[in-house]
Amino acid sequence: MDSMDEVTTLAETMAIRTAVVVTVAAVMSAVTAMAMAQEASNVRATYHYYRPIENNWDLGAPAVSAYCATWDADKPIEWRQKYGWTAFCGPVGPTGQDACGKCLLVTNTATGAQITARIVDQCANGGLDLDWDTVFTKIDTDGQGYQNGHLTVNYQFVDCGDN
Repeated sequence: MDSMDEVTTLAETMAIRTAVVVTVAAVMSAVTAMAMAQEASNVRATYHYYRPIENNWDLGAPAVSAYCATWDADKPIEWRQKYGWTAFCGPVGPTGQDACGKCLLVTNTATGAQITARIVDQCANGGLDLDWDTVFTKIDTDGQGYQNGHLTVNYQFVDCGDN
């Protein structure tokens, strides 16, 4: 084998290795994107009276006593009041502390009304427990959610834009 063949073989080997690295990076990126694109449809959303305005947006206030207060009560007031609040126990997504502080785009399936809400609590109803003042009433645009005691919603985890 002469030196020209060795150069060609080396170049081919480097090209193959580069292609493999690029492919692996693309697959990892796609897997990460799929993991972050968590959403669910036709989820039951009830309401809860957190009353964040009356409670000075304090997650640890006795009247609020949100599960996520342990980790998020000391966040800046701007962070705590950027979005309305919700408890999360939906069928798709993180649970417990891992859900705290994350944001959901919540859509009323009956009207199409949407709002972004921040997870501040956990629940046990298999869906969402939306704050009455800052979330539920904003997307219950036809009043049927109040009459039925719940909304049917779709939700999608979204970037809160806190960075």
